[in-house]
Amino acid sequence: MGLIKTVRGFTPQFGENCFLADTAVVLGDVVMGNDCSVWFNTVVRGDVNSIRIGNRVNIQDGAVLHTLYQKSVIDIADNVSIGHNVCVHGAKIEQNCLIGINSVILDHSVIGEGSIIGAGSVVLQGTKVEPGSLYAGTPAKRIKDVDPEQAKEMIEKIAKNYLFYASWFKDEQEPGQD
Repeated sequence: MGLIKTVRGFTPQFGENCFLADTAVVLGDVVMGNDCSVWFNTVVRGDVNSIRIGNRVNIQDGAVLHTLYQKSVIDIADNVSIGHNVCVHGAKIEQNCLIGINSVILDHSVIGEGSIIGAGSVVLQGTKVEPGSLYAGTPAKRIKDVDPEQAKEMIEKIAKNYLFYASWFKDEQEPGQD
């Protein structure tokens, strides 16, 4: 199980069936839903402001989630995949989204429902990504609409895969595991 730490009187809270890899760090004002996974060398820092994570969210290896003190929060809805080495800083990600490997999502950005952020993209502060869009590049720009059924199928498949992968590591009691 990863490092879970109370900071400023806030202790992270976990839903049922959550997996934290041994080197994951979750601290402070973090509330996580059911069936989530936080992978190796990932840091979820709720020390300076709140981080809310829905159900079936996977936060892959090396990701960093952080906020600005008294200025921004993180709100991640259900069925979201945060790729390897992604940085989410004080942003909102609506349900059924995929954030590609090595992307950066900056403060006060909103990633609309059913959207995909391409690998290596930088979503600048305050950007509003339209629901059902593919954004990519540095800075990230709208590339095209994504087929809603195709995107939903892909995003749900990734979420199910990460639940399956987490089951390989469930030998020890994890937060929220019955």
